[in-house]
Amino acid sequence: MKSSESDDPRRPAVPLRILLVDDEESIRVTLADDLMEVGHEVTTLSQGNAALELLESKESERFDVVISDLRMPGADGLEVLKATRERSPATEVILITAYGTIESAVDAMRLGAFHYVLKPFMNDEILLLVKRIAKVKQLEEQNRSLHEDLGRFEGFENVIGRSPAMVRVLDVVRTVAGSDASILIEGESGTGKEVIARAIHRNSQRRDGPFVALSCAALPESLLEAELFGHERGAFTDARKERRGRFEMANGGTLFLDDVDDLGLSVQVKLLRALQERVIERVGGESPVPVDIRVVTATKQNLASQMEQQKFREDLYYRLNVVPLRLPPLRDRVEDIPLLCRHFVDRFSRGRKYVISPEVMNALCLYPWPGNVRELENSVERAIAMAGERSELRQEHLLLPSPRFKHAANISGVAVLKEVVQEAEREHIKRVLKTTNNHKAQAASLLGISRKNLWEKMKEYEISGGD
Repeated sequence: MKSSESDDPRRPAVPLRILLVDDEESIRVTLADDLMEVGHEVTTLSQGNAALELLESKESERFDVVISDLRMPGADGLEVLKATRERSPATEVILITAYGTIESAVDAMRLGAFHYVLKPFMNDEILLLVKRIAKVKQLEEQNRSLHEDLGRFEGFENVIGRSPAMVRVLDVVRTVAGSDASILIEGESGTGKEVIARAIHRNSQRRDGPFVALSCAALPESLLEAELFGHERGAFTDARKERRGRFEMANGGTLFLDDVDDLGLSVQVKLLRALQERVIERVGGESPVPVDIRVVTATKQNLASQMEQQKFREDLYYRLNVVPLRLPPLRDRVEDIPLLCRHFVDRFSRGRKYVISPEVMNALCLYPWPGNVRELENSVERAIAMAGERSELRQEHLLLPSPRFKHAANISGVAVLKEVVQEAEREHIKRVLKTTNNHKAQAASLLGISRKNLWEKMKEYEISGGD
């Protein structure tokens, strides 16, 4: 019984525009019919030269996928691949290849092909690959849509996320950004607290004023007071001239204090007074300096717990925590990982096109990301730096072995595609030889290759006649 459209596993979330190029009429007709049956729009060509002419025109940009035979009279699949990459980098390419051209297919993938399929093949194999491409393009479209949605709120350009947890955060930000209420952002290191603080500033009435950030963990307590409030000339050794502090620099705008959980108690007292009175005194100064600022703070620790342990002043806690905002760790917003990956690829790619396969993306979504968004950003930057001429980012570069998360080390030890193909070929030859009781002619016939080819592969894979 034929599946309905709604439960057909081959049917993509979004239909794609496909160019199918193959000199075998049976493949063109049957594969095009199956692709159109699940909703895709298909253009077919029988010659590589015709494909090049089409791809060199403006029509090339309208195709989401090009499916091309690797070996054809005239222009071959590699030329079709190169033309597609030059004219329309967003178009994915699937190459169809005969059994003896695996090396060429692997080389083609290094040039940017999405995948290759060996002949003979079942059409469903191609349909499932196209469905995977459709899923990636759907995520990319969601990312573009997200930026369009956030475009209505100036300053959200770098806030990436559509998970329920991030939607709740953005709803709070949009609600409170226009006020002058103090906001305390809680979240693990690397969750993007400063990104949210900047978004708050850019959507506030103070957007035309300065945004001044300071990490309270970056300086010893002896220097932090002068950094916050400034100092007069001669206030201490090396104070050769007066200097404004961060409070004065942020006048008319927003002051963002990160890692407030690292503030010493003596600085906490002076910070509380500055927030209450909206005046500061420079170190070594006698005259109060009025300031007009909004204060946004961030902590990686639970300040309520710090307060109970008398490590953080209760009155300062309530002064800072007018509006609490909790940023979720990346492991609690897995749905955002593909969007964040595309965002960071765009940032570090310098115009080149890189792809992350669905299998690798699945591994990224399984990893717990103890360093959160910052760790993911660094991983993508590293993978691009290590990619060389390849267009596909590799899992071993995105996920380094981790002694803390052993399963992360396991999923990073994945062989490259060529090694997987060779190992599968070796094991299959051994099984056929065992089935035929090592009868080489019969084994070669079952494998669809010549005896000479079988002998060469047995030698390459070190398969003895007695295996």
